[in-house]
Amino acid sequence: MRNLRLPLLVLLLILTCACLLGVTVWAGAIPRRAEILFGPADPGLSAFDRFTLAWSLAENVDELTLPVDPGGEPVEFTIDEGEPAERVIERLAAEGLVRNTAVFRDYLVYTGADTRLVPGTYTLSPGASALDIAAEIQNIAGTGVTFRILPGWRMEEIAAALPSSGIAVDETAFLAVARRPPSGGISAFWPAGVSHEGLLLPDVYSLPRSLTAESLIGILAENFRSHLTTDLQTGFAAQGLSVFEAVTLASIVEREAVVKAEMPQIAAVFLNRLAIGMKLDADPTVQYALGYSTAWGWWKAPLALSDLQVTHTYNTYQVPALPPGPIANPSVAALEAVAFPEPSDFYYFRAACDGSGRHVYAVTFEEHQANACE
Repeated sequence: MRNLRLPLLVLLLILTCACLLGVTVWAGAIPRRAEILFGPADPGLSAFDRFTLAWSLAENVDELTLPVDPGGEPVEFTIDEGEPAERVIERLAAEGLVRNTAVFRDYLVYTGADTRLVPGTYTLSPGASALDIAAEIQNIAGTGVTFRILPGWRMEEIAAALPSSGIAVDETAFLAVARRPPSGGISAFWPAGVSHEGLLLPDVYSLPRSLTAESLIGILAENFRSHLTTDLQTGFAAQGLSVFEAVTLASIVEREAVVKAEMPQIAAVFLNRLAIGMKLDADPTVQYALGYSTAWGWWKAPLALSDLQVTHTYNTYQVPALPPGPIANPSVAALEAVAFPEPSDFYYFRAACDGSGRHVYAVTFEEHQANACE
């Protein structure tokens, strides 16, 4: 009898392990399927919330992808400033624009869209899917104005563009919010107490005229988060950088590069320097440290030799590391350049002598000196 018990216990143990393995694989498959169908989950979600929401979405695909009324007439729909997402969802259902309020709510929370619904007036069709409706009311497509943020602008330059933009946001109020730490999903990638500098993604925005500073900052930062793809994060990690460090370096690359196509080469030089503990010696960090003057604006050029001696934590001619944070707001191209640099052995670069805005590169300091213009 004892001889029979041991094989039975072994069999039960094997079956238990197999069941646990099956459950683990199944549990992992649900979030993966949701990500394939609906995109990545909001990084701010807990593992439990991510799983339960992914389960809901995976089980109710039709509720999100099929229209309520394919032949229905478009309706005008207005989202008021500060209106809770729950109220917006209820009104969308009342207008016959979403099929299932619970599933639609789960989708908004899963993607983080419940925190970034944009006030404005939209023309929405019951012939569109719930996914299309969700995209539309985040597209900032309500009646308003076009606002352009140029690559490499620091937050003060964005603020200075507001008075002539038609957006009812005061410069002072904008800067007060921009200088606070970010909230929401993006805060998971940002050190505590650090401002929004670097997160105000350069782009062309269509915005309602009536916005609060908080809403505007939220729109800009959310646009950044939507471009922070898994591939981009993987690329940053491959360079040994956190998201914050990568954005900091990208902001320097943005200010250094005149020709966009050179960004991956310039990023590679800086990464090579960081890898051996060499100072970045980046002029834009000195410009950032010097700040604003009526004589040169925000970015002094050219710099004097004495400028390179200014004592400042952002002066990379003195500090052999990245500066404490981004010096400007980099474009997607600059972020991609840091994530996917062009491999090289170069440690130096300087402006070419032909006035093209391009650079010449060198491995040694002697080669770098030889590249100087006569």
